[in-house]
Amino acid sequence: MAWNEPGSGKPRDPWKNSGKEPRNDVELAVQRLKEMFGRLFGGGGGGGGRSDGAGDGSGGIVVAVLGLAIAWVLFDSFTVIKANEAGVVLRFGKLARSMPPGFNLKFPRPIEVVEKVDATQIRAMSDSVRMLTRDENFVQVDFNVQYQVADATRYLFATKNPDETLKQAAESAVREVIGTGKLDAIMPDQRVEPAEGEEPVANPSAELALQAKRVVQQTLDRYDAGLMVTELNFQNVRPPAEVKESFDDAISAREDRQRASNVADAYAKRVVPEARGEAARILAEAEGYKAERIAKAEGDAQRFSLIASEYRAAPEVTRKRLYIETLQQVVGNTPKVIDFSSGKNLLYVPMPTQGSAPAAPSPDAAAAAVATPEPTRGGR
Repeated sequence: MAWNEPGSGKPRDPWKNSGKEPRNDVELAVQRLKEMFGRLFGGGGGGGGRSDGAGDGSGGIVVAVLGLAIAWVLFDSFTVIKANEAGVVLRFGKLARSMPPGFNLKFPRPIEVVEKVDATQIRAMSDSVRMLTRDENFVQVDFNVQYQVADATRYLFATKNPDETLKQAAESAVREVIGTGKLDAIMPDQRVEPAEGEEPVANPSAELALQAKRVVQQTLDRYDAGLMVTELNFQNVRPPAEVKESFDDAISAREDRQRASNVADAYAKRVVPEARGEAARILAEAEGYKAERIAKAEGDAQRFSLIASEYRAAPEVTRKRLYIETLQQVVGNTPKVIDFSSGKNLLYVPMPTQGSAPAAPSPDAAAAAVATPEPTRGGR
């Protein structure tokens, strides 16, 4: 189609629109927005006089900017804080207030900015340290810390990097606890021998982890980091690879020592009761011998008293009887036969069998031989 159609006095240039109708949807939207704000602020939307093109363009830009500003104010004047979040309001970059969960009003940006922090999320941090124990053993400790935000304001503004602060505090606490403990209490596979008068600890590794947790929390509270430690665990406590061979040798020596100690304890448990029993037996024998000697001495004393009274009554008879009894005791167990009768008495002398000692004469025979008076030497 030609630009200037014959019979028409108006030029038909497609790049120019001499009418009042908008050329596209953008111009239509701008025009409607101008009319709306014109009616809102008392201006003539479409029934007033016609202005020139320059004035119309500048006025449309102002109205558009004003509309966008109002829309921005309307849509940025509220915020929603979730139940698991904590809101912190900054007014021109300075801390203003805290926001509770729910629907909250605020000034639009850049006047006020809301920082949202997840206060219920359990965060985790893992690290590994190498150090010497109190008994000069080199160990490597892998630990894990679980924590969450306790105060959103302090978490955002008290320290530059609270997570890094917690990491350094945890490492320092683990070094403090491990450095003041012994290897038996740190290694989970080591048997702990409590000191005399102390109660044995059921799980020394867990007790050390709990102590490290308290130290970390005290450090965070001192720095106002706004964090709360929920758990601290020693995941792996082992000797480093550089000293593992020496550590195994030390463990083997410790096992040998423990085995020798067990053998010694078993020997002591066997020998000590035997020694105590032998001591008790010897003591009982000594007590019995003592009682026997005392009883015999008392009996001899009583017998002597009785013999003394009889001797005073009949000296000759008592003297002869004592002589016979004494001689009977002396020669009663000897195989020899003594005859004081010069062969006048007939004595029975038993002959000893081969390989045995001759039998002793009976006490009666010995008494008869003793009773026979010895013949006198004179009077031939």
